[in-house]
Amino acid sequence: MNIDFQKSGGLVPAIIQDELTSKVLMLGYMNEEAFAKTQETGKVTFFSRSKNRLWTKGEESGNFLNLVSISTDCDNDTLLIKVHPVGPVCHTGSDTCWNEVNDGGFAFLNYLQKFIQVRFKEMPEGSYTTSLFKKGVNRMAQKVGEEAVETVIEACNGTDDGFIYEASDLVYHLIVLLTSKGYSLDDLGRELKKRHK
Repeated sequence: MNIDFQKSGGLVPAIIQDELTSKVLMLGYMNEEAFAKTQETGKVTFFSRSKNRLWTKGEESGNFLNLVSISTDCDNDTLLIKVHPVGPVCHTGSDTCWNEVNDGGFAFLNYLQKFIQVRFKEMPEGSYTTSLFKKGVNRMAQKVGEEAVETVIEACNGTDDGFIYEASDLVYHLIVLLTSKGYSLDDLGRELKKRHK
């Protein structure tokens, strides 16, 4: 990775993004030493301009930023660092330095889809998802139908908790079916976007 540390006097901006939710969490600065330490430890380390030293996020609070990936922008002078945050990121106790909530509810579907795609590729023994794939498209489609009916029953005559539970089962089984057919939630999103006016 070719990073132009000299362009801005030895420091480059480091945009920190939650890998799961895609939410921007904070902005920090890195010099070459902070970059190397981040790669070595797997914990994001910055150069603190106010303390004039390296600073590993979470070294006092325990709210570390566990490294997932690092990429550079088109000019090689800004970093995008994807992380798995441990706890709130901001010193104020907020999830982000912009006081935003980073709960990841919807974004978890993207993670789940990737997880299911890996299951489809690797087919590990003992996995419920693997067993669905092995039973074939007819069984997977049947499970989607069963979960749809159970969702409708809970919506009409059940509880709110039961409705959410069954709707979650429906979405999970639908992602499994989509994966087996070579599609994803992105394909559904593109189709719905075409219809939206």
